[in-house]
Amino acid sequence: MVRSTLIYRYDALPLCGSVDDDNDSSLMDQKKKCKIIISRITPNSETQATIESGNYNINYLISNNIIYLCICDKSYPRKLSFSYLQEISSEFQNSHGQEALSKTARPYGFSSFDNFLSKTKKIYQDQRAQSNLDKLNNDLADVKKVMTKNIEDLLYRGDSLDKMSDLSSILKNDSLKYKRRAQRINLEALIRQYIPVVGAGLVFVFLVWYMFLRR
Repeated sequence: MVRSTLIYRYDALPLCGSVDDDNDSSLMDQKKKCKIIISRITPNSETQATIESGNYNINYLISNNIIYLCICDKSYPRKLSFSYLQEISSEFQNSHGQEALSKTARPYGFSSFDNFLSKTKKIYQDQRAQSNLDKLNNDLADVKKVMTKNIEDLLYRGDSLDKMSDLSSILKNDSLKYKRRAQRINLEALIRQYIPVVGAGLVFVFLVWYMFLRR
């Protein structure tokens, strides 16, 4: 299920956030990580990404210089998460888009939008609801190409959310795949090459055993 929703401007100004259970320490920890993630976003960052963080996934969507994040249980379908973010971003853009980007915008100055967040969150809670099943079956909401990162790699191992970083990771993984495939092909070629020799040797040993050692 969707646990929390945060809306930030591209310059890290917090615009709005859902009303959550502040007594949930694990959720509060994820919110702290969201702030770090926002600080890592650059003009070269992917516009959509999933950051795996323990029992949660932090999904974000960047639209019109505004960052929309939702913290979800790891078991919650990513397709629904991004459909949820798309719906929120469209409504927020229509309601507060220009005002949120103005110089007069204040931190959490759009708390009234929480009403829409709460209503939309309830709609997306039941994965078996027909409207959500339709979203899951919608091929347009494909998340296979959405970048996925691990929070540990992002925070402690110098990984980034940049498009080129993700491309580099893909190329590195592809290179390893091709290397393993080449090694397997070479091994199969060696086996095919020496099977006749090994077979002939076994036949020769059998003939020697049969002709001499059985006497």
